[in-house]
Amino acid sequence: MTGGWLRPAVFGAMDGLVSNFALIAGMDGGTESGSRFIVLAGLAGLAAGAFSMAAGEYTSVASQRELARAEIEVERREIQRHPTDEERELADTYRAKGLDPDLASQVAKQFHADPDQALEEHVREELGIDPNDLPSPVVAAASSFVCFGAGAFIPLLPYLLGASTVLPALVLSLTALFLCGAVVSRVTTRSWWYSGLRQLLLGGAAAALTYFVGTLVGPGIG
Repeated sequence: MTGGWLRPAVFGAMDGLVSNFALIAGMDGGTESGSRFIVLAGLAGLAAGAFSMAAGEYTSVASQRELARAEIEVERREIQRHPTDEERELADTYRAKGLDPDLASQVAKQFHADPDQALEEHVREELGIDPNDLPSPVVAAASSFVCFGAGAFIPLLPYLLGASTVLPALVLSLTALFLCGAVVSRVTTRSWWYSGLRQLLLGGAAAALTYFVGTLVGPGIG
């Protein structure tokens, strides 16, 4: 029961941190260290990424919500047109879960005494959807926007405070990547150190590759 905010929040923060860290590393590799262009690129990456993530999350969750509602309406019509068959189908579902056949029939009959309760039960059992807890596209978009911006701000912060090399951003970003990975392990089966180290290595590799590209391309521009 998260209202659709947890997944976009987690992935928004991760994506913001990795993408802007890599962008800033690439700019640092291809331009004079500490230049205003790095700060400008970091701010542009933060804004563009946050708006893009928010738009993508809104569209994705809105489409998911519309699909769920369409499936719920199909189930509603089936209950209205074939109530006996649907009641039998619900009873069969309970029997498959181990209920006594007579008890399963009684429970299904009791649910079908109220069309709204019958619909909710069929949707949960057959579609795996809670009709009262569909994700909100606005909440998903807002959480993605805020968390992407927060993640993207981390590697930019040292430059805003006057850093002249990429080293402070590197240390801060790698630490944040490890901590984010460790936090995500709370909802997975992986250990905190494994998830943290995996995220650190992946984010660090992305930044290293982008830095290398910057050193190759940067001197030839302008």
